[in-house]
Amino acid sequence: MKKHIVVLTGAGMSAESGVKTFRDHDGLWEGHDVMQVATPEGFRRNPELVLDFYNKRRRQLKEVDPNQAHRDLAALETDYKVSIITQNVDNLHERAGSTEVIHLHGELCKIRSSGDENDIRDWTEDIHIGDLCENGYQLRPHVVWFGEEVPMIEKAAEICSTADILVIIGTSMQVYPAAGLMDFVPSKTPIYYIDPKPAIEGGKNFNVISETATNGMAKLKDILK
Repeated sequence: MKKHIVVLTGAGMSAESGVKTFRDHDGLWEGHDVMQVATPEGFRRNPELVLDFYNKRRRQLKEVDPNQAHRDLAALETDYKVSIITQNVDNLHERAGSTEVIHLHGELCKIRSSGDENDIRDWTEDIHIGDLCENGYQLRPHVVWFGEEVPMIEKAAEICSTADILVIIGTSMQVYPAAGLMDFVPSKTPIYYIDPKPAIEGGKNFNVISETATNGMAKLKDILK
């Protein structure tokens, strides 16, 4: 039976593909206050602004490609069972060839009904005011906004509990509930943390690789050999 590698990824995973990280140092996201574009209240106040914001992100996604770190993770499936749990809303893991990807914060290339959170569908084009589901509710990005539940967190915790190896790439692991996933990993599981500015120090079973995603994955491949 193949060993099970569980991978937790964040914004630093996609940064080398040209996908901007969630928030700049000044707390703005692409020049917007996140409360305007990433909360249910913001959507109710100004749905045009929110839809335009995500339409631009969706268009940008068509202009970028998976980087070598995405491809290296996908290649691990030759020798390991690999489960990826990502905080990213892009589809770069899937485009690189990874077959088991859990999106904690939703997916940019999906939409859902604003009146039924289970009415989800694939969507690659712009969303406009007046685009409605069959029950007459406005369609919205299938993205978990601040203040909303993270529906995939229980499944992610279950996956972590079966990890033989845990890999963390490009995330500070300081934001909950995602940060709590490490607590579900069996106690003796080796952990590899790849980040150019690691927010967690190394320790027993906890190995820090202070590199970008691509350089860190290159080192991890050598370690796993």
